[in-house]
Amino acid sequence: MIFDMGNSLAKAAAVDFGIQWACWAVAAVLQTEKFYDLAGSSTFFYLALQSLRWNNTYFTRQKINTGMVMTWSARLGLFLFTRILKEGQDRRFNKVRNKPSTFFVYWTIQGVWVLATLLPTLILNNKKEDKPLTRRDYVGYGLWATGFLLETIADYQKSRFRSNPDNHNTFINQGLWRMVQYPNYLGEIMMWLGLYLSSSSVLKGWEHVGVLSPIFVTYLLTNVSGIPLQQRSAMKKYGSDPAYLEYLKSTPKLLPFIW
Repeated sequence: MIFDMGNSLAKAAAVDFGIQWACWAVAAVLQTEKFYDLAGSSTFFYLALQSLRWNNTYFTRQKINTGMVMTWSARLGLFLFTRILKEGQDRRFNKVRNKPSTFFVYWTIQGVWVLATLLPTLILNNKKEDKPLTRRDYVGYGLWATGFLLETIADYQKSRFRSNPDNHNTFINQGLWRMVQYPNYLGEIMMWLGLYLSSSSVLKGWEHVGVLSPIFVTYLLTNVSGIPLQQRSAMKKYGSDPAYLEYLKSTPKLLPFIW
């Protein structure tokens, strides 16, 4: 069983990094990052579906969790791809898109993100035995659904806010963004926590390494590529605006009424 699981994860890793490195080769030649996020989300979609097909069991829990990953990846991928086409570039890549070796690191990190985040679903889809859905599954699905709505609504509200010329050089503090500074990131964390909770209903022993998924996502968003980058960018734009400084003081970063 452990050997089969290892083979399955190794196959997933090979496909994952194969996709990222092939896309890097094209992106490096064209010196573009326009399909970076789309490649990442598409890899989630493809790997979730393929891991289900590889095992050929199609248990209810496997189909639901896989469907949730595919729904999330399709929505987010199209949203990010449409946004970068509209904006023309992603500032994260301003200093690396014309440096192939550094650009390669970014694509490799994306491969790590995909594999680590998808871990509970990959392990779940390799299971040969099934169990009826439990209360833990429904709690997980509730978390995922709430997180999906949070992220989708937050992205829509911000896109609509930015599309209004009157809001040029103005920070958003409307809708969900009035409650917390990063409602989209809160939604993201809730989704992957929900998927792990559901998967954990059938995980045994070392398979609970899948908990690394929500931990990794939370760490990434709060300490690496999420909040820190957004904060630095916002301070450059609005740091001299007293209203923005007051917003930072009075609005929780991620958890309402807590942080």
